[in-house]
Amino acid sequence: MKLILTLGFMLILNLGFSQNVIEWSPEYKLKLTDFKSPETEINNQLSGYTLFPGTNIDFSFQMSSYAFMFKKNFNDKVSTTFNRDLGAIIAPDSTIANQLVEFGQYSFDLTELYSRKFRKEIYENKGAFSDISFYQPILKKLQLEMDAENSRMLKSTEFGKDLELLKIEHKKVLLEIESFADFCKECKPPKKRKK
Repeated sequence: MKLILTLGFMLILNLGFSQNVIEWSPEYKLKLTDFKSPETEINNQLSGYTLFPGTNIDFSFQMSSYAFMFKKNFNDKVSTTFNRDLGAIIAPDSTIANQLVEFGQYSFDLTELYSRKFRKEIYENKGAFSDISFYQPILKKLQLEMDAENSRMLKSTEFGKDLELLKIEHKKVLLEIESFADFCKECKPPKKRKK
C-alpha cells in the first residue's frame, strides 16, 4: 500500500513539474505569463530591466554499452526546453516586458537551432567505438557559440528594444533551423550513400 501511495505521489509531482517545462515546437510562442519565476516583476519603480530566458539544451540517455556502440541517431535524446519556473522578466512597464518576451522567443529559437547543430555533430562524429563522453567537447563548443550569439544580440538590440533588428535576426535563426530539418527531435537523418 505504501508503495502505491509513494508511486502515486511521485507521479503527481512529476506531472506538476512537467507542466512547467515547455518543449520547443515551431507552433508554440512564449507569452509573458510563461515567465513564472518568483523574480519576475513589472514595476514602474524599477529603472532597469533584465531577462533570464530559462532555455536549455537537454541531452540524456540510458542504454547499455552494447546498445550505445551501435546507436548513431541521438536526435530524440536532445531536447530544447523552456522552464517556466526559471524564466524571469524584470521590467518597469508592460511595453518593455513584452519586448523582453520577444527576445525570450528569439533565445528559445536560437537554443533549438543549436540543439539541431548538436544533433548533427553527434550524428556525424559518433563512431562505433566512441567513448560515452565523446559528445562533451561538442556540446561545450556549441554552448559557447550560442552564448556568444545571444550576448551579441542582447547588446545590439538593447535587450530587444530594437524590435526591427531583432525581427531581422530572428528570421535568420528560423531559416537556419529549417536548413537543419533532418535534425529535428523526431527526424531520422538520411543515411550517407556509399560511393
